Amino acid sequence: MSVRDDWTSDETTSLFEAVLSLETVPEAERFFRDLCTLRELDEMTTRWHAARLLDRGHPYRRIADETGASTATVTRIAQWLNHGTGGYRIALERTSGDEAT
Repeated sequence: MSVRDDWTSDETTSLFEAVLSLETVPEAERFFRDLCTLRELDEMTTRWHAARLLDRGHPYRRIADETGASTATVTRIAQWLNHGTGGYRIALERTSGDEAT
């Protein structure tokens, strides 16, 4: 999968710097709740849950059933996990104690 860089800008960099400035989970919760709709938060949470389950080798159908994501979404997450920019992998390695079902 080819990863394009044309989605980045000074504004995306500013957003990521803001995220990195947060020091605690409660700060992150407050920031993301102000930034995102509940639907957007739910979608990101579902994707992260699916990525964690994929990393543990769970089957796509089980992940879809457990998370409520479509199998197409689970497949897309698996593509980014295995062939993306490495962002999922970095976060998974740094949160290895973060248990998914």
